[in-house]
Amino acid sequence: MTDKLDLTALLGSRICHDLISPIGAIGNGVELLMMDGSARGPELALIVDSVANANARIRFFRVAFGASGGSDQRIGLPEVKATISDLTRGGRIAISWTSGVDLSRREVKLAFLCIQCLESALPQGGRITVEKGESRWTLRAEAARLKIDQDLWEVLSNPSAHPDIGPAQIHFAILRDELARQHRRLTTELAEGDIKMSF
Repeated sequence: MTDKLDLTALLGSRICHDLISPIGAIGNGVELLMMDGSARGPELALIVDSVANANARIRFFRVAFGASGGSDQRIGLPEVKATISDLTRGGRIAISWTSGVDLSRREVKLAFLCIQCLESALPQGGRITVEKGESRWTLRAEAARLKIDQDLWEVLSNPSAHPDIGPAQIHFAILRDELARQHRRLTTELAEGDIKMSF
């Protein structure tokens, strides 16, 4: 299991690494077109927005699905907040992040995977809050209407649960396995308009 998880994380890192350069190059090319005035209009605005969104997703996925390095690898709060801000700009989900400035990359990986699970329950949008206390992380999703697939959420607490998981739900399985690798215990509370996760 450990070898498989390592290969999965390394594959995630490789894909993100290989994609970030061409996406950045497209962004640079668009900036040059804007500077010399040779391109304008809604078409260019669509390209700019799409490149920014792709860049934010790659940065988010690199942390969530990529190799997190050793237990002492760190990630700064400004980088985390910039990634979250770029990811949610113009979207239906708002994310509020409260933590110290120096963070364990492995813990942020868990938090990002939790965010993806919470997003799965917010098809019509909502609010996610992330708070890091002295010893535990707490994430909460709030919305007027949640969509909760009980079988998927059971994966996080029941090792014997094996629901059908497709590409759109893979973060549930990865979060479960990453929690086990880090020897962390997740508690989840599902309510009508609120989901709380803590580890």
